Amino acid sequence: MQYMLMFFETDEALAKRESPTEAPAYWGAWTAYVKELRGSGAVVNGDGLLPPHTATRVSFREGKRVVQDGPHPDTKEHLGGYFVIEAKDLDAALAYAAKCPATLSGHVEIRPVMPPMPRG
Repeated sequence: MQYMLMFFETDEALAKRESPTEAPAYWGAWTAYVKELRGSGAVVNGDGLLPPHTATRVSFREGKRVVQDGPHPDTKEHLGGYFVIEAKDLDAALAYAAKCPATLSGHVEIRPVMPPMPRG
């Protein structure tokens, strides 16, 4: 079964990416996690995402397209990246997620990946 692990981090945690004093520890923790996850053979796909200020939201209200540039102040945590993994069950996916550095200040959301739609 495939699961998507989505990594949500606070503004403070994401700021560590660029901090001269905190970036080495931040990236060191992520590098170790990614190396372990990839080494397990579970990774199907995954990427980190650029900071929230690069995000753009689109929606439709009263028939009109509404575009909002990031960051989005109503959000306390931001999606910083994801992996799609292959795991035997939810418990196995939870074990991978529990090791993620994002759990220290944010959270990891786990969702089963929808099977491909049949082609008609």
